[in-house]
Amino acid sequence: MKVLKFGGTSVGSAENINKVISILEQQSKNSNIAVVVSAVGGITDKLLEAANLACDKNKDYIDKYNAIWSKHNSVIEGLFLNPNKDKTIQKSQDELQDLISIKLNELRNLLDGIYLINELSPKTKDKLLSFGEGLSSTIIYHTLKSRNLDATLKNSQELIITDLNFNNAAVNFDITDSNIQSFFKSNSNSIVLLPGFVSKSVSGEITTLGRGGSDYTAAIIAAALDASELQIWTDVSGMFTTNPKLVKQAAPIIELSYQEAVELSHFGAKVLYPPTVMPVLKKRIPIVIKNTMDPEAVGTTITEDIKPNGSSPVKGISNIDNIALLTLQGNGMVGVPGFSKRLFETLAQEKINIILITQSSSEHSICFGISDSDAQRAKEVIDIVFEYEIALQKIDPIVVETDLSIIAVIGDKMKSHQGISGKMFSTLGRNNVNIRAIAQGASERNISAVIHKNDVKKALNSLHEQFFEIKTKQINLFITGVGNVGERLIEQIKQQKAYVKENFKINLRIAGLSNSRHMIVNDEGINLKDWKEQLENGEKASLEGFFEHAKNLNLRNSVFVDITANEAVSKIYGEYLKQSISVVACNKIACSGNIEYYNELKSLSRKYNASFLFETNVGAGLPVIDTLSHLITSGDKVNTIQAVLSGSLNFIFNNFNSETTFYDVVKQAQEEGYTEPDPRIDLSGIDVARKVLILARESGHSIELSDLESDNFLTDDAMNAETVDDFFNTLKTDEAYYQGLYKSAQEKNCQLKFVAEFNNGEAKVGLKEIPEGHPFYNLKGKDNIVMFYTQRYPEQPMIIKGAGAGADVTASGLFADIIRIANN
Repeated sequence: MKVLKFGGTSVGSAENINKVISILEQQSKNSNIAVVVSAVGGITDKLLEAANLACDKNKDYIDKYNAIWSKHNSVIEGLFLNPNKDKTIQKSQDELQDLISIKLNELRNLLDGIYLINELSPKTKDKLLSFGEGLSSTIIYHTLKSRNLDATLKNSQELIITDLNFNNAAVNFDITDSNIQSFFKSNSNSIVLLPGFVSKSVSGEITTLGRGGSDYTAAIIAAALDASELQIWTDVSGMFTTNPKLVKQAAPIIELSYQEAVELSHFGAKVLYPPTVMPVLKKRIPIVIKNTMDPEAVGTTITEDIKPNGSSPVKGISNIDNIALLTLQGNGMVGVPGFSKRLFETLAQEKINIILITQSSSEHSICFGISDSDAQRAKEVIDIVFEYEIALQKIDPIVVETDLSIIAVIGDKMKSHQGISGKMFSTLGRNNVNIRAIAQGASERNISAVIHKNDVKKALNSLHEQFFEIKTKQINLFITGVGNVGERLIEQIKQQKAYVKENFKINLRIAGLSNSRHMIVNDEGINLKDWKEQLENGEKASLEGFFEHAKNLNLRNSVFVDITANEAVSKIYGEYLKQSISVVACNKIACSGNIEYYNELKSLSRKYNASFLFETNVGAGLPVIDTLSHLITSGDKVNTIQAVLSGSLNFIFNNFNSETTFYDVVKQAQEEGYTEPDPRIDLSGIDVARKVLILARESGHSIELSDLESDNFLTDDAMNAETVDDFFNTLKTDEAYYQGLYKSAQEKNCQLKFVAEFNNGEAKVGLKEIPEGHPFYNLKGKDNIVMFYTQRYPEQPMIIKGAGAGADVTASGLFADIIRIANN
């Protein structure tokens, strides 16, 4: 015989009950089945709400009662649809509605009584709650009979006998097992329907089996009958690797041991109530968790022993929310026996359940986790019990921390696999999830950690990614500045997303976009097909607002990408790093500004385990900083740097000659996007100065921008022009001056290049005449070149050369930094 239990969602509507009936019809063809049903979904809560209102003398309890009536009537009408006005069907419906009316009238009388006496005792509460399962089982039984199925209805209260501990009664298994075995021995029906949750005491009082009581009812019956299988039918396809509401990638677990199932159910897996496992565990009866809405899904099978499959022993990651952590500590506890006994006896007397315990080996403190709702009461009684020791300052008043959650990695035989706890804690650490307490038994079947409740989603996703996904790492990007370069970066991410995921196991996802006007954020990822339209219709942009979104979403592996030249944006990098959000900067201001801020960002990056990368600050997509970093890390020392670092200036001087005007070339460079809207930013050399300053700092030198020597080749009129148009007019007026620069170089068979140099701790930038044969001489187009003279490369420098400007190459440099972070 098999025992099937259907939860509240499974019997929550006529549509779902029809699915249940189809399952029963199919399974009863092969063998007799016992079927335990819960109350119609939501009814137990409505019964409690109505009773509490009545007890409080609030006549709104009548509205709740009417809602209960309406819900059951709606279910009956849905089950007995009768478009052809069949008299037999109508008679069955009328008879059922009469029965339900009688039961509901009894419920109304009970609620009226609670209202009159202004009291809701545990005994009355059990009587009240028993109506839910009584109503649902009556409706389903009469529906089965109307469809000519061989079914009978047996009241579980006649079988399951308990003590008088109302609301959570203890079962008398000797009497109960005898009752169940006797009834089923004499029963010949294919389907026996039983209400779950309800029972009676030896003296005949109505009792209930507590939270999850319908599961417990089914397990008691299965154990008494030595059933071949206990099936728990719910609204999900088994127990999941973690909470599917918080982790999209969560998947059903095909097989679990009894012990693993108990651990998972204790730690928040709602589809199974922990005591349910106990009666069937003793008899080694398999439990199968199935989905009423998808009967063909495999579900989860729970058995005595699961054969190892060579994969990770971790079976699931679970969590318990609304936890408070209490700490009893003090020097007076060390070496003194009895503190633990007094502490836990006090909590037991107050019926406060302890969820987690940990104690330091120094005996200086005991830390334990309980429900948030019990925290204040626990503190009060413990402080009273230890009042004498507290007064003598032998121990401190109990410390309470709230707004916490417990996460647990669960699986059999984790003890025999090295590195499980290491992976767990390092994964949490990388994502800035602070651990408040740790508990791990010697069996290492459960490794638990207490964290802040706001970190639960990030923690579950990070751990699930580590233990269950094919090493695919999700990177959540928050991009500000979506102009020319930003647009190209988004296009590159869109184009390469599938390739990067397939080949490098990196899932790139843009979670936030911002420009100077609007911003959008989506924790599920922004659809890149119409991101421009979404952004245009987004909320008003603000630097602080964008940061708050990224902080509050608290997504794992988050990266802030700055593609602006805005000083205010650069000033907020530290806030991102403090949240363990990595920073990728195209903006040069942070790294070339005040040395203290540069050092602070480096320090924050190390402290909060968040990368701070800015490869595109020098050479756009060229690996200049990365190469320099490898040289320094490997122990090399930079002596001299010589470089042409401005793609725009190189473009200008490569195209300027006696047959062109300086004005025309600069105008062309501006129009083609090689310069800033105000070309003086490029032509003044400040951009090059910032770049060589960054290289000097990355080489280990403390140097400020004011320390650089700059040879400005522009005229005073050009630099002092009030507007960009005025600036261009000065180029026309001073054409002879610029032609003179060109002529001087030509006469010496030289090329004009704007060169950055760093030597012996000193840096300078300026226009130089480069002779033929020099590596800079044939530098074409917008190319950049950097030469590193080091202890290992004293005579022949290490040279990096290539396109140093342009939206595509700059975007590719940003892309490369993002991938570096993902691979970290």
